Amino acid sequence: MGVTGSTGPVMDRDEVDRALARLGAEHEAIETSLLALQDHAGRRLLEGAELTGVTRERWTSTEASITLLWTYFDAYTDALRIAREIRSRRRWSSHEDLVELTELLNGESVTVAGSATANAPTSHGAGNRLSERYSLVTLVDRMNELYATSLDMVVAADAVWSALPARIDLLAAELQRTRRLAHSVGVRPGEHPAGDDLERITRILAKLREQVVSDPLAFWQASEGSSAPGGGRPDTTVYDREARALEDVRREIDAVLTVRQDAEKRIVRLRDILSRADRTLAEARTARGEVLAKIAATEVPVVSGPPTVLQEQLATAAEYRRQAQWHRLSPLLESLEQKAEDELLRARESLTEVTAPLAVRAELRGRLDAYKAKVSRHGLAEDALLVERYEKARRMLWSAPCDLRAAEQAVLRYQQAAAELLGGPRVPDQGVPEDDRRGPGA
Repeated sequence: MGVTGSTGPVMDRDEVDRALARLGAEHEAIETSLLALQDHAGRRLLEGAELTGVTRERWTSTEASITLLWTYFDAYTDALRIAREIRSRRRWSSHEDLVELTELLNGESVTVAGSATANAPTSHGAGNRLSERYSLVTLVDRMNELYATSLDMVVAADAVWSALPARIDLLAAELQRTRRLAHSVGVRPGEHPAGDDLERITRILAKLREQVVSDPLAFWQASEGSSAPGGGRPDTTVYDREARALEDVRREIDAVLTVRQDAEKRIVRLRDILSRADRTLAEARTARGEVLAKIAATEVPVVSGPPTVLQEQLATAAEYRRQAQWHRLSPLLESLEQKAEDELLRARESLTEVTAPLAVRAELRGRLDAYKAKVSRHGLAEDALLVERYEKARRMLWSAPCDLRAAEQAVLRYQQAAAELLGGPRVPDQGVPEDDRRGPGA
C-alpha cells in the first residue's frame, strides 16, 4: 500500500486487482440470485394473486424490498463498472488512479436516491433524506439481507401453495365420492349425524382452500432457530382434522353398507335368537308348574312373558329394510342384537333357577343309587338297617310332592349307615336325629 488517503492507506495495484476480482465474483453471484428470484414460481404467483391478511402485508413489504434490491444492484453495477474503467485506463495505474480506486472500492462512494429507500423495510432510518451513501461492502450486506427476507417470504408462500391446495382438492374429491355413497344409503343432512358431518366438512374445506389461496402465510409454521430462507413447513392442522373427520364418516357409511349387505341374514338371526328365548321361557314356565307339583315347601321364581318390545323393534327393523332406510336400520340392528343376546341369557338363567329343585332331587336320587350299588358290591345289600333307610329315602325322592330337606336327611342317614358297615370314613351327621342313628338292637 502507498500513502494514507481519506479512506485509509491507498491500495496498490495488486490489491486493487484482487478487490475487483472479489467484487466481480460477488456481482455475478448476486445477479444470478436476483434473476432466480425474479423467475421463482412463487414470486410470479404472488404478483398475480388477490392476497389477503398477513400475506398481503408481507408481500407489499417484499415487493418494496425486491425493487430496492434491483436499485442497489444497479448502483453496485455502476460503481463496479466505473472502477473497472479507471483500472483499465493504463496498465500501470498512476497514484491518482489508485487514490480514486481506493476511494471507490473502500469508501462510501455509492449514492442511492432517498426515494428508492423510503419504503424499504430495512432502510435503517434513511427517513426523507434526498440520498444515501454506501460503501460497496455495506451495499453487498444490505442486498444479502434484503434477498434473504424476500426469498424467505416467497419460498414460504410457494411451499404452502404447492402442498395444501392440491391436498385439499384431493380430499374434496374424496368428499364428493363419499357424499354420493352416503346419499345412496340414505345418509343425508338432517336425517343422520354423518350427513350433517359431510355438510360441515364441505363448508370447512371450501373456506380453507379460499384462505390458503389468498393468504398462504397464515398456514406457514417457521422453524424455530432456522435462519435459512423458507425454513419451516405448511401448517396442516385444519386439513388433518377434517381428513380424520371424513375418515370417520366413511367408516360410518361402510358400516351402513355392511348393514345393507347383511341385513336379511342379521334379521333372520335375530328372529332365531328371540324364538329360542321364547321357547326357553315357555320351557321354564312348564318346568315351574312341574316343580310346584312335585317339590314341596320350595320358593320357585316367577317366569316372565316373552319380550313384546323386542318383537316390535324387530318388526320395525324389517320395515326399515323394506324401505331401504339403511342409516336407521344400522343402529337399530346393533341395539337389537345386544338386547336379543341378553334376553336369551335371561331366559336360560330363568330356566336354570326354576329347575334347580328338580336338579337337586336328581342329584339326591343319583347319590342314593350310587351308595346302594356300592354296598351291593360288598354283599351288604340285605342288611336290614340299610334296606329300611334306603326304602325310606327312596319313597321320599320318588313321591310327589317331594320334601327336599327331609329327603336329603334320609339320603344322608343311608350314607352314614353304609359308611359304618363298610368301615370307611364317617359321613357327617348333617343334623340327623340321635334316636335314628344305628345302635344296639337297631
